[in-house]
Amino acid sequence: MAQLFSTLSYQLANNGNPADALLLARSAVKGVKEATPLVETLLLERVAWASAKAQDGESALRALDAVDDAYERRSPGIPESEWVYWLNRAEIDVMAGRVLIELREPGKAEPLLSGAVADYPEEHSREVALYLTWLAESYERAGALDAARQTLGRVREFASRMPSARTDDRVRHVEALV
Repeated sequence: MAQLFSTLSYQLANNGNPADALLLARSAVKGVKEATPLVETLLLERVAWASAKAQDGESALRALDAVDDAYERRSPGIPESEWVYWLNRAEIDVMAGRVLIELREPGKAEPLLSGAVADYPEEHSREVALYLTWLAESYERAGALDAARQTLGRVREFASRMPSARTDDRVRHVEALV
């Protein structure tokens, strides 16, 4: 149930009412009796994202700290749910960078996004392209327009390998800023 609530929260944060998204994300965290470290990490990421979209910076930053704490508690001896197989440090840094961009902290977002993208496998073209759009936005919001344009060039290179409507939407969003 917590996974469903947090997924709905993510959708609402992106396409609906961020306040409702935040309520759902917090309910997902509170409602789960015993979460494994990675499950808790993901649920807390959704709280951070919904908080950022609702412009509740204090809650977003507290949630990001809790994300890091939960992630550090993972262990090979703790079996995780299959639906969190993809969650790793790079993915956490991407979300943290996205949250910081929403909170108008592009200078803090850039190193997280740069590091995550640098370590991401190139064969995951769709993800690399998508995450590079956030890096480009961090550059734009920091006033580094040349870096933003150069990064958009990299986005287009990766996006051409695996087209994605979501990436196309993000490219249009960032192009409008640059």
